[in-house]
Amino acid sequence: MRYGIFADIHANEPALDAVLAALEAEKVDRLLCLGDLVGYGADARRCVEKVRALDIPVIAGNHDWAVAGRLGLEYFNPHARAAVIWTRGELDDEAVRWLASLEPIDTVGDLTLAHGTVHEPELFEYMTTGYDAYRSFAAMKTDVGFVGHSHVPVAFFFDGTAVTYSVEADLTRGDRRVIANPGSVGQPRDEDPRASYLVYDDEDGRLLQRRVEYDIEEAARRILDAGLPPILAERLHVGR
Repeated sequence: MRYGIFADIHANEPALDAVLAALEAEKVDRLLCLGDLVGYGADARRCVEKVRALDIPVIAGNHDWAVAGRLGLEYFNPHARAAVIWTRGELDDEAVRWLASLEPIDTVGDLTLAHGTVHEPELFEYMTTGYDAYRSFAAMKTDVGFVGHSHVPVAFFFDGTAVTYSVEADLTRGDRRVIANPGSVGQPRDEDPRASYLVYDDEDGRLLQRRVEYDIEEAARRILDAGLPPILAERLHVGR
């Protein structure tokens, strides 16, 4: 089966539309979303509606939980906090209840899905080092996992002895365990402003990191028009 995995939409509808169109062209068999549908961007309502309409597995991100009141705002910097508060006023009660119902980790078939880490998913920590990955491999009951949160596409591998990582776009799992991050749909942070997603084929073990152009100017304009902090628009252009 070919899976299309995406994360960290952050209320960026132009980027979401571009990624969903690209995944349709990829002819994947199943879509998986690793959370943070909202926060930062100006299209929270439409992004939630579009992802819900897909009827796919969705993991809670920290921004999703914050909007739903399951995570305190002290966790966020001032710009992120302002976006959370703004988003609460944009969503109806039913959408907020749906966000509140999401959990930060799940198992779908032979795959583990989490937003931050597998070993402490409810803390929404970042998986950025080999040690972070090692702890999650130790806690993970499957051989393949996917996480978001860092907004940086990367794959961690564990051969039973050591953890390695790669940021190459075309990788093969082989007989190694893997935890891969598809990067961010709506706010990449690896200095590539294009929307990011991942295709995983469980038959040949290939992991294909993909990028797609989207209308950054439009997404930035919507943020400014909504009265959100200008830095949230500016950072889209540089992918940071």
